[in-house]
Amino acid sequence: MPNSTKIIDVLLVEDDPGDVLMTREAFEDNKLRNRLSVVSDGVSALEFLRKEGEHVDAPTPDLVLLDLNLPRMDGREVLQALKADANLRSIPVVVLTTSESEEDVVRSYSLHANAYVTKPVDFDRFIEVVRQIDEFFVEVVRLPGR
Repeated sequence: MPNSTKIIDVLLVEDDPGDVLMTREAFEDNKLRNRLSVVSDGVSALEFLRKEGEHVDAPTPDLVLLDLNLPRMDGREVLQALKADANLRSIPVVVLTTSESEEDVVRSYSLHANAYVTKPVDFDRFIEVVRQIDEFFVEVVRLPGR
């Protein structure tokens, strides 16, 4: 049973406008009340997380949904930098990507990703996967600082 009072901040790091739209729709379709922020490249992701530049007033996310194949700095580099930063490393990161490569799975976990999810191409399945990620991180686990 959903807990309607718990709201978390989610940072989506995704450069594909279609995937951003599907993620937003997944939040709306599932009536997820979490706040979704979006950046479209790895450099912007780290600026957001570190509250630099135009992101000085950005909320500290409770969860990061991270694509691997990003412009300017790829998701693997973002993950490595995030988990190397003492102020950021406790933020859970779910790699949400199209890559089914075993090498990407192994590398993501070795860089301390909290989960690795391959994006479904089917819209309804994508919506369900995002709902399950949300449900797990909102209803099941306890996040740092919560």
